Amino acid sequence: MADMPNGEQGCASPLELFNSIAAQGELVRSLKAGKASKDEIDSAVKMLLSLKVSYKAAVGEDYKADCAPGNPALGSNSGLAAAEAAEDFVDPWTVQTSSAKGIDYDKLIVRFGSSKIDKELVNRIERATGQKPHRFLRRGIFFSHRDMNQILDAYENKKPFYLYTGRGPSSEAMHVGHLIPFIFTKWLQDVFNVPLVIQMTDDEKYLWKDLTLDQAYGYAVENAKDIIACGFDINKTFIFSDLDYMGMSPGFYKNVVKIQKHVTFNQVKGIFGFTDSDSIGKISFPAIQAAPSFSNSFPQIFRDRADIQCLIPCAIDQDPYFRMTRDVAPRIGYPKPALLHSTFFPALQGAQTKMSASDPNSSIFLTDTAKQIKTKVNKHAFSGGRDTVEEHRQFGGNCDVDVSFMYLTFFLEDDDKLEQIRKDYTSGDMLTGELKKTLIEVLQPLIAEHQARRKEVTDEIVKEFMTPRKLSYDFQ
Repeated sequence: MADMPNGEQGCASPLELFNSIAAQGELVRSLKAGKASKDEIDSAVKMLLSLKVSYKAAVGEDYKADCAPGNPALGSNSGLAAAEAAEDFVDPWTVQTSSAKGIDYDKLIVRFGSSKIDKELVNRIERATGQKPHRFLRRGIFFSHRDMNQILDAYENKKPFYLYTGRGPSSEAMHVGHLIPFIFTKWLQDVFNVPLVIQMTDDEKYLWKDLTLDQAYGYAVENAKDIIACGFDINKTFIFSDLDYMGMSPGFYKNVVKIQKHVTFNQVKGIFGFTDSDSIGKISFPAIQAAPSFSNSFPQIFRDRADIQCLIPCAIDQDPYFRMTRDVAPRIGYPKPALLHSTFFPALQGAQTKMSASDPNSSIFLTDTAKQIKTKVNKHAFSGGRDTVEEHRQFGGNCDVDVSFMYLTFFLEDDDKLEQIRKDYTSGDMLTGELKKTLIEVLQPLIAEHQARRKEVTDEIVKEFMTPRKLSYDFQ
């Protein structure tokens, strides 16, 4: 990101700016050492000074090489490394934290420069839709946003918007964590009555994983069945595979190329951490994930309108793609997409990491039987309980680290019942075994019902969802 444009510096968090300055300083030194032309050196120095001005504006103090933003002046590299090790790390491929409570989302909001979804915004969504807010909003599972107030302004003034979310199909089996954005997107589609596009990034998975093109596309179709089973309205939903759609949609590809023209290699290196040894496919991929944010990528749905704003519900690790998109949008004459960010669904072993589809015991899969669910929860769900029953009765359990309780916050609809469980477990009245039993009783029917709905999804239905076509919606 060393030659970051003077667009929306929201594209860069203070930490990204800090890293960009370090990289740009390195570039200036190497240009001087290599006796580069005066113009080239002057241009690089100018960019370095501009980055330092942006840094001071964002952080409130001058750039110091040994003092990363958010850390006290450390004065030594070993101190900096220690501070960075203690920090949570989040990007689209890796989520790491050393805390059993999981990622510190308040810090992440500051680092990413987004806004917290507060009570006021939740109340406004309730007023606008006339519906009780979804439990994910009531409980802070969707916790951060960009420009959601703008979407509500438009909606209240009868102006159109559409929804966009996606899935990277890296394996046939999906787990319950994968359903979180889709459960919420389904609710948004219902209460706002708007069209939805769902991108299956089979091209991304081909580039990043050891898969053939046919395997990646096959996973996209299989995953689409699980997504359709969430209950999306076929008249208002278009699901597309990148491998399939991009070749037949000039509107989509034109937007990809526009985005590619306005994002430099240094920018994607700064945002995504790409290196010189990454394939050019990976380096150009972010433009493909950005393109569905613009309505004229779907001429069969929106005709040639380029002014319809997009709302993207996604997990917070996808935000770097859309910071880049929002930076580019005004420069190519399009509205910036708005975003709603969710927290991560914890692995059964604890909230330290995101789950892995390749470790069958790290989560509850949508293919699991009632017996497998019971065994996994009892055997693998990290407990916030005490070592002995006596200690537990005396001191109580810790809901902040207990995975069974965390899962109930996602899936138990009844707020009062959830609060009662929290009180009983924290006081020691409820034992870990009883808490796990409650979770098993919530998950078993949830997964069984999903499996029954998925069985009903035929190849014909998938084909219909994945055919580019006009969708029915109210706005003109």
